[in-house]
Order: sequence, then structure tokens, then C-alpha cells
Amino acid sequence: MKTTYIKGLFIALVVCLAACKDDDTLSHVEVTPVNSLYAPEDNLSVRLEGKGSLFFEWEAAKAEDNGVVLYDVLFDTEDGDFSDPVYITPSEGKGFERTLTLAYADLARMAEMAGIVPDSKGKLKWTVHSSRGIDIVSSGISRVLEIERPEEIYIPQQLFLTGTATEGGDALEDALSFKKTGDTAFEIYTRLIPGSYRLTDAVSGTPNAFFVDGNNLEKDGTADFDGEEGVYRLRVDFEDNSVAVARVEEIGLWFAPNSEFQFSLPYAGNGTWKAESEHIVFRQEDWGRDERYKFRMILTIDGNSTEEWFGSVNKDNSRPDNAGDAYWNMVPVDNSEWDYCFKFATAVDEKDASVEIIFNNTVDEYTHVVTPL
Repeated sequence: MKTTYIKGLFIALVVCLAACKDDDTLSHVEVTPVNSLYAPEDNLSVRLEGKGSLFFEWEAAKAEDNGVVLYDVLFDTEDGDFSDPVYITPSEGKGFERTLTLAYADLARMAEMAGIVPDSKGKLKWTVHSSRGIDIVSSGISRVLEIERPEEIYIPQQLFLTGTATEGGDALEDALSFKKTGDTAFEIYTRLIPGSYRLTDAVSGTPNAFFVDGNNLEKDGTADFDGEEGVYRLRVDFEDNSVAVARVEEIGLWFAPNSEFQFSLPYAGNGTWKAESEHIVFRQEDWGRDERYKFRMILTIDGNSTEEWFGSVNKDNSRPDNAGDAYWNMVPVDNSEWDYCFKFATAVDEKDASVEIIFNNTVDEYTHVVTPL
């Protein structure tokens, strides 16, 4: 038995050494340099405004064994030699593709590193290195990008809605709070009536003010709302000063066991919807009682009707008789019949209950509350 064990160890060691030798050989395969840069064109001028991106492409390098080649894209100042680049990144596909797409936000960070300040122009140059393991081959060619950075974007930390068209009225201190949904993005669900409104970054003093002009956000003004009275969703993004407005037509509770919408939830103000008293009855199945549900929101966007579904972060759930608050959080989900459904707690079976959806800034995450009556 001992002899067999030692032989096994010896064979494993030989295999391991052979594999290491193969890896070492692979890491020293010679590759050619990148000899042509295809895109973007040399001396292209790019204004870094909005949420655009820039596409890079180059000629493939070749490995002596016809195997894969890895690529790194390097960026430097106009007078740099790439020995200490301001930015380096692998190409797409974790370095295996001969293309790269960079968002304007990434280019802005590079420009900052290269000393190109907001509201000015400057130049970066770029090249590509090819490699196979530890051997890196520099390309003998590079191209120049002229970068124009717009005036630095002001991004408020909080945002409010006020005016005669809003639920809070024209008193600034009663302004409604948007929910911050990203580094530069805000969202609010609210009722609008004909009147005027504006967005502010504070509810006292003389705040910065903004107004909606079509799909754009402008500074220092007031907008008139002359549309149909109703519940609306406003999404604002300060990265590109964009605004997206959708009218919320209805929110309904989808009861999956019966394949039907059991009831709608009336709007109750301040980004909430509440069904005050609905009779809940689980469906009896051979294996037990089924209680799965989620929500559908119907919206009108640019005159077209569309659906958005909200449900659980989990694809499947247990009955939440002892669940914490996070269980009830609502996220966008697909429209499948069963997936990402919540389950009612046992206490509401064959009982009247209130169901409230909360989509406002009073909660950390959008959520809902089911209360047996």
C-alpha cells in the first residue's frame, strides 16, 4: 500500500512539472506588434458631454503558435512616451478582443489625470500593447484625441419639487423630495395638476432652481404643466441634464395562483398607493395553499402604453411569517407568472387586509406593507 501511494505521488509530481513547463513555454510565445489603428481617426475632436461613448479598434496581432493574443490600451499626455501612461486598460473580453468602448465618463477621468480641466480642451494620445504572458510588445504607432471638457456639472445631493402644479403647493418649505437613484439621478412619483412647477436643491433660503424643457433640464426658471391631471413619474439625470416623464395609469396586484389581477391600488399621495380593504384568499392546491403575488404598473410614455413589473429580489420565497423589513422591498422584475413573486403571510389568509406601496424618499428602498385588518 505504501509503495502504491509513493508511486501515485511521483506520477502526480511529474504531471504537475510537465504542466508548469507547458505554461512557461506558453508565456514566452512571441507575438507581433499592433501595426494599424483603425478607430477613432487620428486627431478626432470629442466633446465629453452627456452619456456618449467612444469606440476603439485596431489590427490584430499574431502569435507564433497562432494562439490567442492579449491587448492593453494605453493613454498618455500628448508629449508622453507611454513609459508612465496616465491610464491603461485591457481591451474588451478581458483583454482578448481587439476593440474597446469607453464611456465619456472614463475619458473625463483620463483627461483629469492628464491635466485637462473642465471648460477647456487638451490632447491625449493612445496606443495598444500586445502580449502573451510576460512578454509585452509595444506598437510603434499611436493616435491623438482632442478632448473638450464642458463646464463642470453641478450635481445636487438632494432635489425637491415645488409649485402650484404639485402636491405640496407653491410654498418652498412644503416641497416634495425626489429619491436619489444614482450618483447623478433622481426620481419622484407624484400627482400633477395644471400649473407651474420647478425643481430646487433646498427647501429654504434661495436654492438653485431648475425647470423642465421638453426632455431637458434647464437652470433658473419655472415650467408650466398643462397636461392631463394625474400621477406621473419624473426621472432626472444631471449627468446629461435629461428628463424622462411617464404617466402612471394604474398599479394592480397580480395573484399568480389564479392567473389574474386581483385588485388595483388607488393613488394615496406622496408616491404611495393603497388598497384600504381587500379580501385575501389563498388558492388551495394538492400540496397546500398558494399565496404568490407581485405588481404591474401601467404607464404612458410619449403616448405609448407600456408595462413595468415589480416584485421580490428573490426568484422564489418562503412564506414571510417571520420575515424582516427587507423581504418586502420591491424591485423591477419580469412579467413571468411565478418568478420573483412575494408570498402573503399566513395571517392574511381569508382575511381583509390593506396593501400599501411606498415609492418615495421616506424609505431606503421602494417597498410595500400588507396589514391584516
